[in-house]
Amino acid sequence: MHNLNKKTFLGALVVIALAAAPGARGEDSTMTKIEKKTCSAPDGVTIVYSVAGSGEPALVFIHGGLADRSFWDGQLKAFAGSHRTIALDLPGHGESGINRKKWGLPEFGADVRAVVEAEKLQRVVIIGNSLGGPAAIEAALLLPGRAIGVIGVDTFQDLEYEITPEQARQRAEAFHRDFSGSMKEMVRSLFHPDADPNLVAEVERRMAKTSPEAMHAMFLSLAGYAPAASARKLSVPLRAINGDLYPTDLKAVRQVKADFDAVVLPHTGHYPMLERPEEFNRHLAEIVAQLSK
Repeated sequence: MHNLNKKTFLGALVVIALAAAPGARGEDSTMTKIEKKTCSAPDGVTIVYSVAGSGEPALVFIHGGLADRSFWDGQLKAFAGSHRTIALDLPGHGESGINRKKWGLPEFGADVRAVVEAEKLQRVVIIGNSLGGPAAIEAALLLPGRAIGVIGVDTFQDLEYEITPEQARQRAEAFHRDFSGSMKEMVRSLFHPDADPNLVAEVERRMAKTSPEAMHAMFLSLAGYAPAASARKLSVPLRAINGDLYPTDLKAVRQVKADFDAVVLPHTGHYPMLERPEEFNRHLAEIVAQLSK
């Protein structure tokens, strides 16, 4: 893919947004107890999140744009035997509130910090898919001494891009005019053509529940966001587990964050944790173990 086109697509990805694996030491998924909890964001919006297991470091999972915390159910079950595992619905997504006046990735980072503080977590690895990746960086910057690493999931293919006001406006207006059609088109672009049609349909079904009004406001808020600025401030390791649908430019990312490293799963799209759960969990367990040393 031409570099300019790749960066344009990566900007769009930021705008949009199961079983236990060897090495994860997860509990039997049929026995894992997942508890639903709530806390308040700094602006008072209700955040709904799921919690399972115990052990440090805690693993905090952030979904991508238009998704929800259920995208991480497999990881909560797989890792609950050895880690406190948490997945939250960002405001405007899932069951969390939509009554927010100021939207943006720094605000999403503050939402993640609110959950970490509500759970009194002392040592955390923050994992974010798609838009959740930059949100994870923003959260880590707000959690010095507690965040020990950030792991992106099909994100951080490049960091040197900026979402222009025009790009943000066009994306927001497209979803405002035709939410269902724009969402369907986006979902199709996030999988290889021969992906499991049942999985693609299930992802589309979950994403269709997202509030169009909240998404319109969120898309507009991303104008001017440039992830490199925040990544350069990050003092903890940055890692990624990516699909190969869109190429990961290791050299370019390392010009921003020298210690960046990534695992790329072959013939995998935007949701490795759903498409290749056992392989994904194995790589995640290995990275978490490395960060924990």
